[in-house]
Amino acid sequence: MLSLFFKCLIGAMAVLLIAILSKSKSFFIAGLVPLFPSFALIAHYIVASERNMEALRSTALFGLYSLLPYAAYLIAVYHFSYFFSLTTTLVSAVLVWAVCASLLLAVWSRTMIPAV
Repeated sequence: MLSLFFKCLIGAMAVLLIAILSKSKSFFIAGLVPLFPSFALIAHYIVASERNMEALRSTALFGLYSLLPYAAYLIAVYHFSYFFSLTTTLVSAVLVWAVCASLLLAVWSRTMIPAV
């Protein structure tokens, strides 16, 4: 239960930092905060401690590939923001991310051998 509390605390701190930075003159730094590997650290620790180092390597490699849907999301936000409202832009960009993430999962599950 305590570990769950600390995970929630990390998420809350990230949201607070994003809110503070978004009000500063360096508002663009708020886009860097979600990329801090707080949740990746948690995931990597759990995977390696419950499985093995091969599983950790596989998780890290998948994490690298997962940057592709995130990049597609950011490109969509940038592009759609010229044509749509905030809500439409963000919903459309999330749909782009979901399609790209689904494609990534489909390709990964067919081509990569999972760690035992």
